[in-house]
Amino acid sequence: MVFQLGAPLLDACVLAVLTEGDAYGYTLTQQVKSVVDISESTLYPVLRRLEKDNCLETYDEPFQGRNRRYYKLTDEGKTKFDFYLMEWSKFVEAINRLMEGKGNE
Repeated sequence: MVFQLGAPLLDACVLAVLTEGDAYGYTLTQQVKSVVDISESTLYPVLRRLEKDNCLETYDEPFQGRNRRYYKLTDEGKTKFDFYLMEWSKFVEAINRLMEGKGNE
């Protein structure tokens, strides 16, 4: 994709994945990467920031002798995602109007 992603849109993408349920780091990053051209090294700071902002909680689960870090959406994260979803809808509608030559309506 040729369009740049800012921090709020990356946050929204991560939160969107987690609305489907808890996910461990690798799976979460792969799901986001399947839609957005971004590196894992970019996504892990996003996860840390969302955790710091109380939008995510983490917990570890053993798997084949190692621990996997899982990310879980908090109530605050759900509220933030709902806000992003509403803003995204408005943004897409405005861009579509502009791209279709109806920007002044």
